[in-house]
Amino acid sequence: MIPVRLDEIARLRLGELEGGGEITGIKADSRAVGVGDLFVALNTGVRFVGDARERGAATLVPDDQERALAALASLLRAKSDAQVVAVVGSVGKTTTKDILGALCAPHARTIWAEKSLNNEIGLPLTVCRLEVDTEILITEMGMRGLGQIADLCAIARPSIVVVPHIGAEHLELLGTVEQVAEANAEAIAALPTGGTAVVPARSDALEPFLVRDDITIRRVDTHAMRAHGDATHLTVGQETVELVLPFTQRHLALNTLAALHAYDALGLPLDRAQEGVAGIRLSPWRGEEIALPGGGFVINDAYNANPDSMYAALVHLAERAGDRRRIAILGEMAELGSQSELYHGQIGHLAADFGIDVIGVGEAAHAYTPAVWVASAADVAEAASSFLRPGDAVLVKASRAVGLEGIADEIANFARAWSPSS
Repeated sequence: MIPVRLDEIARLRLGELEGGGEITGIKADSRAVGVGDLFVALNTGVRFVGDARERGAATLVPDDQERALAALASLLRAKSDAQVVAVVGSVGKTTTKDILGALCAPHARTIWAEKSLNNEIGLPLTVCRLEVDTEILITEMGMRGLGQIADLCAIARPSIVVVPHIGAEHLELLGTVEQVAEANAEAIAALPTGGTAVVPARSDALEPFLVRDDITIRRVDTHAMRAHGDATHLTVGQETVELVLPFTQRHLALNTLAALHAYDALGLPLDRAQEGVAGIRLSPWRGEEIALPGGGFVINDAYNANPDSMYAALVHLAERAGDRRRIAILGEMAELGSQSELYHGQIGHLAADFGIDVIGVGEAAHAYTPAVWVASAADVAEAASSFLRPGDAVLVKASRAVGLEGIADEIANFARAWSPSS
């Protein structure tokens, strides 16, 4: 981290500050701190202030934790000349951020957000990782209402914004996809003159917010990518890049194309983009595939779900399955408000069209018209062990609140008992 004097932090008047010397790390986990670190006690973390002090760290018990983190991150951001990218949108934020970080890393000193640290706590903690020599900082920004992304942009001050996709999310709070677009477009409004927005080629909801003539608008078109053997050809401007990607999902290839546009806007060499591909590590539970006995597999895509990500996952399952039997273990898509039953019903019809049998989890999953229904994640393994057979192609997907992220491993565990004749 860029070194900060403790007296600089004291002048911010953020709460009860103890310690001395120079701060070279800001952390919220008392187990990870040492001499030179500032431990910020978030939520119940106040119980561990003594532990942090024993480890040699300075400590801050904030009066208002969100304001404190924003102030600390703003202090660090003001000391950095790094180019900052903000990845926003309804679907694909984390994977686009992961891909972009890996592509940039061989060519510039790059920091990118861990996992899905994208809210009023995660974003500042990411900014606080800035080093003196950081050239690129890639942030992820999430929201559940209007004004939240604007607040995060005020901290990170991005010059490039990437919007992989706009769709139905948080409708319980925002009401319409148009308001979802408005909330995410706050990042575009925050761009400085000369900034760049990477957006979908077609998004009716986002289009009203793409009117600035003092920034560059780059549009990501599905027609600009095609598979060619093991490689994917991706066209950015007038140049076509050939990448051998570590995944087969079409929607992840589209996220890669969005990342390449940002990579190019950062001034990095398109002809050397392949150098970063080996470093791509997607965050957990996003399309992870586990082989099963009998030639089958289970895809763990259980981190989150909304109608667009569910559609993409089912399309990939159908394409990847070939002539295997197709099974989807699907839980609720949360926060869809009054349109929840409609969206769940549409996904159920799509599954039927693709010849996918559904194991539904939770009340909302009744609308999928599942072949098997269970009340909760605790009941899934037993139902799956009775329903699945060797050679099946299986998808596990739901909103995070359903808690299906461990189901793929449970399936892999009981599948080991399958005999060749099962």
